[in-house]
Order: sequence, then C-alpha cells, then structure tokens
Amino acid sequence: AHICRDVNNGWLLRNLHANGASFFFICIYLHIGRGMYYGSYLFKETWNIGVILLFLVMATAFVGYVLPWGQMSFWGATVITNLLSAAPYIGTELVQWIWGGFSMQNATLKRFFTFHFILPFI
Repeated sequence: AHICRDVNNGWLLRNLHANGASFFFICIYLHIGRGMYYGSYLFKETWNIGVILLFLVMATAFVGYVLPWGQMSFWGATVITNLLSAAPYIGTELVQWIWGGFSMQNATLKRFFTFHFILPFI
C-alpha cells in the first residue's frame, strides 16, 4: 500500500510487476507446450529440472499473491498452506513453521516477503 500511495508512480510499478508476472507465466506455458510438441520430455533430466523450476516460480508467485494481505490473499494463503498439513508426520509442524506460529499473522507476512525476494535467486 505504501508504494501505491506514497511513491511517485508507485501504482504503475506495482501494476507492471503484477502484469509482468502474468506475462511471464504465459511465456512459461508456451515454453512447456513447445517442449511437449517437440518431445523434449524424452530428455528426462532436462525435463525434471524444468518441472522443479516451474514449481519454484509457482511458489514465488503464490507468496507474491499473499503480500497485499487483503481478504482474498489472506484466505488463499490459509487454505493453500493448510493443504501442507496433510503431509504425514511433518505436516502440522511445517504449517506452523511457515506461519511463524499457530495462525496467519505478521510473522507470516514477513516470511512470505522473504520467500518472494529470495526464491527467484535460486
């Protein structure tokens, strides 16, 4: 909210960032389609690395979606992170680690901002 309201042309920067991410996903899906058309999935190692990168990009986009901290992003984060609690043995602890406590709170937002910043460098 600070960038949109207090920074000159901050609204433009935020919208370019959000729409640029959507355009990036369009390019990724076109790349996947091209890979499937040409049979690139036959190169197992290359394909598996691509799938891992896709999941990292999706995780980055998800935590970026949560950062505005509105109702939709709050409940979206609650539902998606609670899906991890279905993992046997470590699910509940994993969710509590991601949340930084027993519920979504400010610590969660700080963690998600950190993940949103660090994941693209991986």
